[in-house]
Amino acid sequence: MDGVVFSLDIGTTKVCALVGEVMAGDLRIVGVGQAPASGLRKGMIVDVASTAQAIAAAVDQAEQTSGYRLSNGYLSITGEHVNSQNNKGAVAVGDKKGGVSAEDISRALDAARAVPVPHNRELLHLLPRNYVLDNQDGVRNPLGMHGFRLEVEAHLVTVATPAVQNLHRCADAVGLRAEELVLNSLAAAEAVLTPAEKDMGVIVADLGGGTTDLALYSGGTAWHTQTLPIGGFHIANDIAIGLRVPFEVGEEVKIKHGSCLPDSIPAHSSFRVEPFGGEEIEVGHRDLAMVVEARAEETFHLISNAIKGSGFSGLLPAGIVLTGGGAQLKGIADVANRVLGIPARVAAPRNLKGLVDNLHNPSYATSVGLLRWAVSDHNVYRPNSSRTEFVSRLTSFFRALLPD
Repeated sequence: MDGVVFSLDIGTTKVCALVGEVMAGDLRIVGVGQAPASGLRKGMIVDVASTAQAIAAAVDQAEQTSGYRLSNGYLSITGEHVNSQNNKGAVAVGDKKGGVSAEDISRALDAARAVPVPHNRELLHLLPRNYVLDNQDGVRNPLGMHGFRLEVEAHLVTVATPAVQNLHRCADAVGLRAEELVLNSLAAAEAVLTPAEKDMGVIVADLGGGTTDLALYSGGTAWHTQTLPIGGFHIANDIAIGLRVPFEVGEEVKIKHGSCLPDSIPAHSSFRVEPFGGEEIEVGHRDLAMVVEARAEETFHLISNAIKGSGFSGLLPAGIVLTGGGAQLKGIADVANRVLGIPARVAAPRNLKGLVDNLHNPSYATSVGLLRWAVSDHNVYRPNSSRTEFVSRLTSFFRALLPD
């Protein structure tokens, strides 16, 4: 697709708006806007008016820097309400002589998405993982292939309808339409994972302010997604309580002095901070690091449990890729490696063009990934789309995979 794409990453700590120009499949970022988030808790909107104000501020900056008037875009979504599962669907191929058609693939995906969804939830993503044609496994693009029975395994992500409605309401309040809502972890993966990692087996962890978003990939596609209600907010809160300072000071201390490696810090190293109603006190860097390390270890133990629950324990040769604002903590990859026993690296968005001076940073992975998701169009299913549009998107999706 060519034209202008717009992404809006609505996080617990910040709202980031990016504008990209696409020409011949090449993405160039031409607009950037950012504002402190307000009205969110653990990724969930708790104050529509405050969140809308933060969105408006970020969008206004993006419009000024890009010169475009923005009306619709790709929005991130996260929260503990996110659920996922894998399901299979199978159909008989319609036109045996012409091979598998987009309509056949659509019917197979319809069968895979036929799972019970409570009235207060809705389908967000339907991601085809793997196709089987007449017992031939590992088919990635069945379009045009000959066979009699087509089977698909798909990854389904569902979300709470009220959470979706609140996002749309915030967007509507500032004159925006959500072209598509995209799960944080899937967007972040677009920005930081390599094709080789996705093929081998890898998990990306987007360490945000209020949540940790996980996406596990194998064979090139998503197998498991999950959101944990823990993030950088909890570390800053621990510091604030321990030092008896306002939360904002705890966050500042975390960013400026935080480390997950107490053993690497000299015993005499310290800094000063002023607690509530008292004089400045001296705080040891090593003591602070012990608090930060304990919370980081807790996070990775929760991630370990998520990996075990997915059934992929021991099957992640490419390890874990850490991104998001929390990935900037010193020594965070060392803690991940020690707790999980797999390779760990910190990653920022790659191969950026345009206004990218400040975007080579893990905290912008979801923002950049949303733009790349829009360009690559991975999600062939879109809520409320007609069947004709669904089949058309499928046809475009699979023809793009065919060699020229």
